[in-house]
Amino acid sequence: MQYQFADRMTCAPPSFLGRLFAVSSNPDIISFAGGLPNSAFIDTQGISTAASRVFEEEGSVALQYSTTDGYLPLREFISDRYSRRLGLSIPPDQIQIVNGSQQCLDLVAKIFLNTHDHVAMERPGYLGAIEAFSFYEPVFRDVALGPEGPDLAEFETVIRDFRPKFFYGIPNSQNPSGQTYSGETRKAVAEILKSTDTIFYEDDAFGELFFDGKPRQPVAGLIPDQCILSGSFSKIIAPGMRIGWVCAPPEILARFNCAKQAADLHSNFLCQKILARYLESHDLDSHIRTISEAYGKNCRLMCDLLDDLFPAGMSHTTPIGGMFMLATLPEGLDSMKLFEAGIKGGVAVLPGTPFYVTGGGQSTIRLNFSSMDEARIFEGMERLAKVVRSLL
Repeated sequence: MQYQFADRMTCAPPSFLGRLFAVSSNPDIISFAGGLPNSAFIDTQGISTAASRVFEEEGSVALQYSTTDGYLPLREFISDRYSRRLGLSIPPDQIQIVNGSQQCLDLVAKIFLNTHDHVAMERPGYLGAIEAFSFYEPVFRDVALGPEGPDLAEFETVIRDFRPKFFYGIPNSQNPSGQTYSGETRKAVAEILKSTDTIFYEDDAFGELFFDGKPRQPVAGLIPDQCILSGSFSKIIAPGMRIGWVCAPPEILARFNCAKQAADLHSNFLCQKILARYLESHDLDSHIRTISEAYGKNCRLMCDLLDDLFPAGMSHTTPIGGMFMLATLPEGLDSMKLFEAGIKGGVAVLPGTPFYVTGGGQSTIRLNFSSMDEARIFEGMERLAKVVRSLL
């Protein structure tokens, strides 16, 4: 049998994730390669109690079909939180629940992109977005990302010359770099976009996880009619529930809703009701502070170990939030060679190349600091330093 797959199946980049999952399942390997939040901060007892109450009080309703836009009390919670934390006025009818923010990537691409349309994004960019967008066969235009955010001159040139359908960015604790846009860069990005038809697709998966506890103003607050804003409960409650959301102007959300109906009718209604019940009785702010403080300690430890244990020429970003940082290897050291040698040495890193959609990244690796405790980080970084030195 010769299967006749669609041409688009040749457009997606080869996935590195299958091999990473296999590596991460080996208990002898300390993995900095994954993107998991720390399981120690998943409130299994609290979620279990909320689930029991849902089944006891409204089980038959929770197990039935629901509406595509999502459970209204959960959307009201998200709307109220935007108002209290960030001063944003986003009514519940401009919020739609999705199966994790990853689904949002696919559906936004589906409703906006024709073959060979231009899409702009950061360099390096989020691997999940690259893979999701690639199926729709766009032309990627990437913009260098620095400590303050995207290079504004390059950003303006890309927007002006190629008129992309949207610019996809992660202003808060970007994946993979950990970089955060400055306030001035956010304003400049909004100003550049105002005179165009390009939409800013703002992925805010890590916006709650600043180590200092201070929220940063989304770009969506500056250009609300020109922005799609997505968020997720995966990093702050539980990724297995697969609950995220998207906020967008009504005309965009109507098209998004149509595409989502065709994809899955609606997101998991049972999990939506369990999560809403959980949030009614638990202090989310306190929970997030606990997570952020722990991740901040882990990040500082990893930065210190990179500075102290590794040879000259090794550098890294210094995140102020999130779960990741990007390290640059000493000259001449290739990240794939480091990955292969690292597995043999009992430590895994994620090579940087999959994050560079137009090529590059051979000298970079992404490191995750959220998924393990300080003792494992110390041991893993000692192993990694030993491997790096062996390759020089």
